[in-house]
Amino acid sequence: MSLIKGRIHSIQSLGTVDGPGVRFVVFFQGCNLRCKCCHNPDTWSLSEGKECTALEIVEKAKRYKEYFGTKGGITLSGGEPLLQSGFAKEIFSLAKQCGINTCLDTSGCILNDDVKSLLSVTDRVLLDVKYTEDALYRENVGCSFGSVMSFLSYLDECGIAVTLRQVIIPTINDDADNVIALGNIAENHKCVDKIELLPFKKICQTKYDEMKIDFPFSSIPQTCVETIENLKKYIKNYV
Repeated sequence: MSLIKGRIHSIQSLGTVDGPGVRFVVFFQGCNLRCKCCHNPDTWSLSEGKECTALEIVEKAKRYKEYFGTKGGITLSGGEPLLQSGFAKEIFSLAKQCGINTCLDTSGCILNDDVKSLLSVTDRVLLDVKYTEDALYRENVGCSFGSVMSFLSYLDECGIAVTLRQVIIPTINDDADNVIALGNIAENHKCVDKIELLPFKKICQTKYDEMKIDFPFSSIPQTCVETIENLKKYIKNYV
């Protein structure tokens, strides 16, 4: 196995919201999208962050293995891990050699041979289906809805377990029709066994201010708990 280096933004040693169980979460540096609701604009540039090897990452993760139990493990998040798929594959390959579960948190906007190779050592994917309409994807994300669905279809073909995730944004996708459409996507892909609806928050505003860039959704209110709970009833079979 080679020792190629990749760039990461940060690590959360004992995460509980980025996949099943307790996770060692590695946030990758670099993202090709510009989501208007992005919470981590500081991860956009692929030239920044800390350079390290896959072995260094896994050696750190192994220190927490006793906390993982039967469900926990390593999650690669971002940024966008698919931009460094070779580096990500090395991490997952080493993790699996150590008996550590692997989970990929991604937008699913890239599907090529390198990404498919990464998916061959991926136990679960947290797929961020940001919207269920192509127009909203193109306006607020910077890629097509079709590219994400192609990615999901490949996961279905491979039988990789998938959690669909969506941030619910007031005035944009906080309606029943959108969530029902999300449920239909799950119905049509047998690999999906869970859907998570996440509230839109603006704790990232300070990052935008520090970077002296505009937060496109700064005028949109945060999502209330009642909205999330009300929408969950439309996907009760998957929540």
